[in-house]
Amino acid sequence: MKILLKIYTALLFVFLYAPILVLIVFSFNDTQTSSRTQFSGFTLRWYERLFEDRYILEALFNTLLIAVVSAVCATVLGTLAAVGINRLKKLPRRVMMNITNFPMVNPEIVTGVSMMLLFVAATGLFGGKNLGMWTLIIAHITFCLPYVILSVLPKLRQMNPNLYEAAQDLGCPPIPAFFKVVLPEIMPGIITGMIMAFTLSIDDFVISYFTSGTTQTLPIYIYTMTRRRISPEINALSTVLFVCIMALLILINVRQSKAEKEQREKGDAR
Repeated sequence: MKILLKIYTALLFVFLYAPILVLIVFSFNDTQTSSRTQFSGFTLRWYERLFEDRYILEALFNTLLIAVVSAVCATVLGTLAAVGINRLKKLPRRVMMNITNFPMVNPEIVTGVSMMLLFVAATGLFGGKNLGMWTLIIAHITFCLPYVILSVLPKLRQMNPNLYEAAQDLGCPPIPAFFKVVLPEIMPGIITGMIMAFTLSIDDFVISYFTSGTTQTLPIYIYTMTRRRISPEINALSTVLFVCIMALLILINVRQSKAEKEQREKGDAR
């Protein structure tokens, strides 16, 4: 039984990661076409062309700008929301958590279409610019927010609630007490939520496609490239994206492991 379980696990990993491995290998393929059957030689020219392409660099800049702004805004708003939800009573907290979780389980295409209709209606009623950078940032903040809340809430629940009250009893005003006592305790959750929001923002396609207007992000640009022709530059671009996302996910897991270890050590010390 154990052997069959190991074989099943190995086949599962091969099924999941073999296509990505093939893509990475053929991003170094020295051929004019994106062949998946013949490896003619090793080359880095597709990476050179990738970073010489003005449109790709512009899409990369847009993607990073949107990801950074949306991750920072979602982290600030999500942290404040988590603090507020943590202080609610049981029934209101359940209601708020269900509302918070809804964007995560809602199909992305529904979220994307509804946001597009909302932005179009808002520009029609109040005027202003058409869909573009600002709509992308608002949309990304919206779907990143629940992940930040769910990353910060467990840290708030693990924290001793008497610490904040003790700081106030010792003469510390409420806002400085939050920054000096509460914030250091929940900082691992905040950092994890921010990294998660940044990763999700970079990776998003469906919602961005409906709310982007004329602004292009990397996922949208890759989609338009595949519609015209399959270029070997897509292999190189996909490899770079995969490596960056994988590095961020590894960083998240390492931070979570360290935080759990520190929490266990604190528990043992008590």
